[in-house]
Amino acid sequence: MGTVFLNGNFLPLEQATISPLDRGFVFGDGVYEVIPVYGGRLFRLEEHLVRLDGSLEGIRLASPHTHAEWTRILRELVERNQGGDQSVYLQITRGVAKRDHAFPRDCAPTVFAMSSPLAPVPAEIRRTGVAAITLPDIRWQYCHLKTIALLPNILLRQQALDNGAAEAILIRDGEATEGAASNLFIVRNDTLLTPPKGPRLLPGITRDLILELATHHGIAQREAVITQDDLTGADEIWLSSSTREILPVTRLDGRPVGGGTPGPLWHRMIDWYQDYKRAYQKHGDTLHGPAR
Repeated sequence: MGTVFLNGNFLPLEQATISPLDRGFVFGDGVYEVIPVYGGRLFRLEEHLVRLDGSLEGIRLASPHTHAEWTRILRELVERNQGGDQSVYLQITRGVAKRDHAFPRDCAPTVFAMSSPLAPVPAEIRRTGVAAITLPDIRWQYCHLKTIALLPNILLRQQALDNGAAEAILIRDGEATEGAASNLFIVRNDTLLTPPKGPRLLPGITRDLILELATHHGIAQREAVITQDDLTGADEIWLSSSTREILPVTRLDGRPVGGGTPGPLWHRMIDWYQDYKRAYQKHGDTLHGPAR
């Protein structure tokens, strides 16, 4: 079943237990991170920890560990689960307390981390792309915080799956924000565009790396408002996340995107991304900037 980390201890998953009065269970009062691991190395860990700090600060919960302590804990978790390619899930809740909407006093946070095997994106998806649909963004106004209160995202993603699509691209006030579980890019006139950071979307680690790679390789890129008309007229549409990397959307709302196959810039970007991953596996935290 694998080894997990719970409140200072490494133990088998089947032995890990949490009180039903934990505020994560009762209220969804907590935050999380998902960190890919390639060749036993936690991928861009510092960037994930900085985002974790922002989420914790946003819900007014002090971090229970320093970055150095998180690094030690998560590296040991990866080693105890035989290294290789993994997906590490880290969750912090406000802890166990009497059910009350007010913040409890003197409550120790619950810290849980687990690791699962990380499978590569199927070759068929890389060849044909995925379908997406557009849906109204029904979520709250703090989407930049990576909280565990994900029911709206779950409902939106399930609606996409029910319609034969892999993801829902969300529209708020006429503007595309992100996917239910991904960041959004479009290519238009040889320029890579992505919605600007702000409370309407999660600041993705993979999103930022894509922009770094684009800049490094001389691709015009910028943050910009993306309307539904921009989506309809896009030459390419991409979705990015830590575990699914960069997915090309080739069908949107039942109609082909561009030529209906993954576009030329996506093919270049996914190659650059894989090159970066290979360099990171070799050099780890000593790698500065995109792989050359």
